Amino acid sequence: NLLDNLKDQYPALVEEVVPNILTIGEIQKVLSNLLKENIPIRDIVTILETLADYAALTKDPDMLTEYVRQRLKRAITERFIIGKSAQVITLDSEIEDIILDSIRQNEHGSYAAIEPSMIQKIKNSLVKLVNDLNIKGISPIVLTSPIVRIYFKKIIEDYISFLPVLSYNELEPGVEVQSVGTVTLK
Repeated sequence: NLLDNLKDQYPALVEEVVPNILTIGEIQKVLSNLLKENIPIRDIVTILETLADYAALTKDPDMLTEYVRQRLKRAITERFIIGKSAQVITLDSEIEDIILDSIRQNEHGSYAAIEPSMIQKIKNSLVKLVNDLNIKGISPIVLTSPIVRIYFKKIIEDYISFLPVLSYNELEPGVEVQSVGTVTLK
């Protein structure tokens, strides 16, 4: 199993993290979150070190995943950016504000409590934009602020699961960002 392989390769690191800081289940949830969005998990040392660094702040697997993603920015950039240029869809500041204002906490973590009609407007705007861009031969990624990324991805994942949603903090500094559209409520 995964943990046994990790214990063999990185005994000190695994002993530092499991079970004192995080459970095996919590680590598996983070790895599952990464794989679900096509993020490579080969750099397991960076992943475990990041989990060790941030587990004192939160045990929420989704938030831990976000911290790991930021540390894996080189791998994410290599995975989703062709060359040094990214064609991106951004979110209108109004949508980012709606998402930020809707974040709620419960015992299972955080979530965005957005009215279904608002979610539908956001989805409709995104689908129209993606379809228009696909007709032009453009396969964009969505680029958001770091705190909004996970909530926006959750809003669209059942609808447009193939569309990568990245945050500004997940791109290497040399990437040239070209906006090809904005998700709006208008």
